[in-house]
Amino acid sequence: MRTQTFVMALDCRSVLALTLRSRLLVEFARAQFRQQPGFFNGALEAAHGYFERLVLFDAYGRHKAVTQSEIAKGAYYSSGFYVVKALIQADFLPPKHPKMLILGIETSCDETGIALYDSTRGLLTHALHTQAALHADYGGVVPELASRDHIRRVLPLTRQVMEQAECKLADVTAVAYTAGPGLAGALLVGTAVAQGLAWSLGVQAIGIHHLEGHLLAPLMEKPAPDFPFVALLVSGGHTQLMRVSGVGRYELLGETLDDAAGEAFDKTAQLLGVGYPGGPQIARLATHGKAGRVKLPRPMLHSDDLDFSFSGLKTAVMLQVKNRGLDERAKADVAAEFQAAIVDVLVAKSTDAVRRSGLSRLVVAGGVGANIVLREKLTAAALRNGFDVFYPAPEFCTDNGAMIAFAAALRLKNSGPDNREAPAHAFSVKPRWPLGSLEPVSA
Repeated sequence: MRTQTFVMALDCRSVLALTLRSRLLVEFARAQFRQQPGFFNGALEAAHGYFERLVLFDAYGRHKAVTQSEIAKGAYYSSGFYVVKALIQADFLPPKHPKMLILGIETSCDETGIALYDSTRGLLTHALHTQAALHADYGGVVPELASRDHIRRVLPLTRQVMEQAECKLADVTAVAYTAGPGLAGALLVGTAVAQGLAWSLGVQAIGIHHLEGHLLAPLMEKPAPDFPFVALLVSGGHTQLMRVSGVGRYELLGETLDDAAGEAFDKTAQLLGVGYPGGPQIARLATHGKAGRVKLPRPMLHSDDLDFSFSGLKTAVMLQVKNRGLDERAKADVAAEFQAAIVDVLVAKSTDAVRRSGLSRLVVAGGVGANIVLREKLTAAALRNGFDVFYPAPEFCTDNGAMIAFAAALRLKNSGPDNREAPAHAFSVKPRWPLGSLEPVSA
């Protein structure tokens, strides 16, 4: 704590601004002091947390001490003299949450994501490389190929992000990385790079749960949802409904019993011969078809719980392909009906989850959350049923480094040094990592 004192002459003919280290502390309005102007009703608001009191003296030594609470209310000081002396005694305190610059690294599956997040300015920049073309011939992700491609991409993308943000690695105060769940080899690439960078820079490394990154990604948007909310998480092999009460405070409401929505999209795309990844390919093909020309089931739509099952829907598509021999128009109709079936179930279960929880906010997270039809139907359901729905930007629905850096910022904001990684930066990855095992952070 440091105490600094300033004595300056003021008069009624000018506006005087006092600054310290580029922080605007006080702006005195142009007025006669006899008129009791509100000295502190604006410029001081952003800075009043950094000092304890102000003392203003007039020419005869009379003074009035102004406390923080008075400043917050817009305190003023009046004098009968045009020329006064202002003695400003400030006990400067460190900010409650010092500025953090966090490098985020995501390598859990088939996308290499790097981002730089500033705790005061928000997301500075991010870069993403997708391996979709690499895995397309196989109809799914080949783990060894994924790991090798992450090795090739992670450092060039990191350099790209630092250059775009006009920052240096020495500016980074923490390195966040996806520690799981995901493909073990792919996770090891990002983890090793993150830990190595953190060790070389002498900063903290923090492992982030991949699904927590997705759950918190919508909070980067404006307006951001307040806690608590219901979250529909539809990412890769996960389809879950969660009650989210805070960072690390997650309650499972329902989940898939077999195939997740994303897996069903990928397998159906392979059955229809439209390539990988399945979600965008099915959505694109569906625009040329019409839902309802082919009948597909809505699994567990009326199960009276919040669980999902999509393996039967995939089987129904397989039977259509096997028994009918589909031409291009028929394939488009099947794609449209398949998409409609997935969306109908997700919308119905999500709406029911909001009703049962008694909450008024729904957050959608994960790759399937980028589906336009799903967004349209969920938004319409929210209007009908009186709740709000929030989505991440489409670029942050799929795996990305921004969500990892942001989740780390939220965790570090309220964590102390006891939560840091071991100084030696020993590490492991967690290909299987239950979301419910995470430690909550304080509000």
